[in-house]
Amino acid sequence: MHSSSAYFSAFTTGLGLCFGLIVAIGAQNAFVLRQGMRREHLPQVVLFCFGADTLLVAAGVAGMAQVLANQPTLAIGLAAGGSVFLFAYAALALKRAIRPQGLQPVDAPGLRAPLKAVMLQLAAFTLLNPHVYLDTVVLIGSVGAAQPGAAKWCFVAGAGLASLAWFSALGFGARFLAPWLSRPGAWRWLDAGVGLVMAVLGGVVARQALALWSNA
Repeated sequence: MHSSSAYFSAFTTGLGLCFGLIVAIGAQNAFVLRQGMRREHLPQVVLFCFGADTLLVAAGVAGMAQVLANQPTLAIGLAAGGSVFLFAYAALALKRAIRPQGLQPVDAPGLRAPLKAVMLQLAAFTLLNPHVYLDTVVLIGSVGAAQPGAAKWCFVAGAGLASLAWFSALGFGARFLAPWLSRPGAWRWLDAGVGLVMAVLGGVVARQALALWSNA
């Protein structure tokens, strides 16, 4: 594969994979939406979410790349496992689309909270969730580590862009998005789209696993 096409493929894979994993009803997204409704400390909130995601993905890619360099056969198992996970995640997203729920920003009105208190709450929602490490370090990290050469960092860039775009839209567009995201019908379409994206990425990772197996 030509280097430029490898870089683009890695970038779009990171973009789609990260976007698919972070677009879900959860405490962190509800908190960012709440801050957007309050118009409170939004640049700091968005940058924290983007920075945390990007650093965790980069750490996962770098760490998994080192592990895979020492144990090449492990790459096949991780790629196969990642593919199964993505197909399962796609099925769950499509199941959520059948019975959707709305995202509600809790406690939107009120006095302006100090920046320190807001960031401590956000750090807790982000870093005390065990799923964030499974998603960013293990799953996204193993997929990114399988990219050839410098394409790994194009993958990280794509994942970072997905995080920045989503949290920027959620925070700065909260006034417009909140009524839409509170409707289950909107999440029906969003989850259906996430399910399709994750299914496609599952196929991409499965193809990588087969390529690694054939070259082993």
